[in-house]
Amino acid sequence: MQAVFDGAVVAEADEADVVIIEGNRYFPPTAVTEGVLQTSPTPYTCPWKGECQYYSVRVDDVTHPDLAWAYPRPYESAIERVGVDFAGYVAFDPRVKVSL
Repeated sequence: MQAVFDGAVVAEADEADVVIIEGNRYFPPTAVTEGVLQTSPTPYTCPWKGECQYYSVRVDDVTHPDLAWAYPRPYESAIERVGVDFAGYVAFDPRVKVSL
């Protein structure tokens, strides 16, 4: 499975390693292309998953704000609900094309 933005692969993983939550595909942190994510100051807390960390995606020396996010320390109840520990897994905005 690949996540592609502006012609660049920003994440790639086996389908079995990707976690689907609310229709979003979350890639393991090790599947994200090194150097493509930059921490964003945008705050958000999901009522059931916990505190979210947004990331900007940098491709070809251009930074695209808040196109990715992760839950570094999801609530234990969220892990139980999803059925797998998705701490640090990265999801992408729909502008990032995810395909098999």
